[in-house]
Amino acid sequence: MHDNATEVTAAGIARLAGVGRAAVSNWRRRHADFPKPVGGTETSPSFALAEVEAWLRRQGKLAEVPLRERVWQQLAGHPEGPATALAYTGCVLLLIHERPTVWLDVSAGSDERLAELLPGALEQVLTPRFGAPGAAGVHAGGSGAHTGGAGEPSSAAGSGPAVHTGPTPPAPPASPAHAASPAPAIPVPAGDRLLASAPLLRGAAELAAGTGARQTFEFLLGRHLDANPRQYTLTPAELARLMADLAGPARTVLDPACGTGALLRAVDPRPGQELYAQDSSADLVALTALRLALRSRATVRAVAGDTLRRDAHPGLRAEAVLCHPPFNERNWGHDELAYDPRWEYGFPARTESELAWVQHALARLADDGTAVLLMPPAAASRRSGRRIRADLLRRGALRAVVALPVGAAPPYNIPLHLWVLRRPGRTPAAPEVLLADTGRFAGEARGGPDWQAVRDAVLDAWRAFARGERSAERPGLARAVPVIELLDDDVDLAPARHLPPSAPADGVEQLTAVRERLGATLRLTADLTPPPAEPVPPARRPLTTVGELARGGALVLRTGGTGGRTRVPVLTDHDVLAGTAPSGTLPETDEEAVLTEPGDVVLPVLGGGSVARVIDGATGGAALGRNLVLLRPDPAALDPWFLAGFLRGTANHRRASSYVSTATRLDVRRLQLPRLPLDEQLRYGARFRALDEFERALRHASRLGEQLVRGMYDGLTDGTVAPD
Repeated sequence: MHDNATEVTAAGIARLAGVGRAAVSNWRRRHADFPKPVGGTETSPSFALAEVEAWLRRQGKLAEVPLRERVWQQLAGHPEGPATALAYTGCVLLLIHERPTVWLDVSAGSDERLAELLPGALEQVLTPRFGAPGAAGVHAGGSGAHTGGAGEPSSAAGSGPAVHTGPTPPAPPASPAHAASPAPAIPVPAGDRLLASAPLLRGAAELAAGTGARQTFEFLLGRHLDANPRQYTLTPAELARLMADLAGPARTVLDPACGTGALLRAVDPRPGQELYAQDSSADLVALTALRLALRSRATVRAVAGDTLRRDAHPGLRAEAVLCHPPFNERNWGHDELAYDPRWEYGFPARTESELAWVQHALARLADDGTAVLLMPPAAASRRSGRRIRADLLRRGALRAVVALPVGAAPPYNIPLHLWVLRRPGRTPAAPEVLLADTGRFAGEARGGPDWQAVRDAVLDAWRAFARGERSAERPGLARAVPVIELLDDDVDLAPARHLPPSAPADGVEQLTAVRERLGATLRLTADLTPPPAEPVPPARRPLTTVGELARGGALVLRTGGTGGRTRVPVLTDHDVLAGTAPSGTLPETDEEAVLTEPGDVVLPVLGGGSVARVIDGATGGAALGRNLVLLRPDPAALDPWFLAGFLRGTANHRRASSYVSTATRLDVRRLQLPRLPLDEQLRYGARFRALDEFERALRHASRLGEQLVRGMYDGLTDGTVAPD
């Protein structure tokens, strides 16, 4: 009976009702009329969304659910899966974006009428933007060598949603390995498949009426990626922008491992621009095509297939290629592709899949075109790839290798590299290659690197190098290295091994400054040490909860967003736990982020730590990140320091926490604090504020101490500091 019903999990019900999962478990036990599971497992059941919404309405628990939350739940529980549902939704949003009057006509009337008329209406938009059915392409799904991807994420999923993908330019006969057999473009879904999606499509249209079609799609895509973090390999937006800027302005751009198109989305639009994309996952190709079409008027040609085995664009000569290829692939087609003409610089070993992607990118470039690839650091030094690296250097194809800071992109524990390549044209091969190392700009903990510093350093060095300027060498950061110097037995291109160390005098002066700051911080810490505690009898005071205060209007409760404008600094849960400045980013969408204000109290909901942070003037204006809850107290009723202090109590957190898999989740609404008049709150608040200053001084002293110890070890071992 429920085969075609949209399903929702207990976590989804909790989000719909704005409660914790423990509350949903209580409802199931206490209410005999609570909807019965229709799927899932015994430990993680799923429920029919329509039945859940009806029950919540009867109980008065659904009155204030945001429209976008209802739309997301319909998409997440779609019977054909969220990726397919997102593609259906994207097709409709593109129709609304380009032909709103057609949508208004089609959507008037019953769901049956909508399902009957919608395929024809979609044809009017999809064919002009992506090509006609039957256009040359490749068979969707390919053979699986390309399961990771560039742009934002990539996935190994194979079956594709219904959206046209585009034709590719005609190509001369090539090797059998990439002589792609024509296959029809993926068709628009039939009406019977759209009928079950009608509530979702109408809800998405209503949401787009308020926020815009592109913003609605970005929001839903961001939520989908956030809900499935293990299925995708993300390329952060800041890194995508850096790669696009290194490639420079271009009219034709290719991403052969596109994921959901973050790299192509980072390219600056130009008149007459053509964007080409390929990915082994038809789901992601469809999302890329829709995302790019909603962003600009560029011609989009996105095709599903295994790029190395079934190249969809063999005749293309692009001005720029951007690529975040899958790393460490063994099954990339080594046995089938031995005589492929793309291996102009040598046949890659089975363990060198990344060098196959490098040569594919070069083969698709026009003369003097630029390719930028994200690479694992091992590709710069593995012995199995040294002959190809040597030929890339000799012929002037490899122009720069940039070592990124740890944490720039997944896997976050290693410093990835950027390779900048040029298709050798009529200009003679350059005798030098630029090597740069931006590791010094790594952020603290998991906050991510200082992207502005990385961007400035890399682009300044690259642009000066590309212009042929003999700019001053920057010790420890960048250097133009003669090619002959790299052509030894190893052909090791790791930048750190070829850059001179930072100037010794600067290092010693920096250590002296750190030591002085540490001494001043330790003296401040001693002054801020709390006085001895005087024992008093336990106080019995009437208590209230955060949930009751929110219902009574004494405070406003907001949760962290899943997207926002990237230029706004983002306060992450790690920033709150470490007491550091906002350091994060959110998926790039145009939805309005939750912005902090001085006096707000922010709490992380995962991890089990007893932490609450009062936002000050320096942090105010930052966007609220994931896994954070913001409490905005009414200053006439609540003192923020009083609120934050009592919310940090260990026993308080234990009572309001529950276990989600291997993590602890905090139900902020259940946290308690005493009912006290405002003047009494201010007394407690002053004491809590003093404790916060003491805590911050301790943390600062700890960081300075670690910096001093690390600097002394480095100075003593490299000879810049004397042992006595």
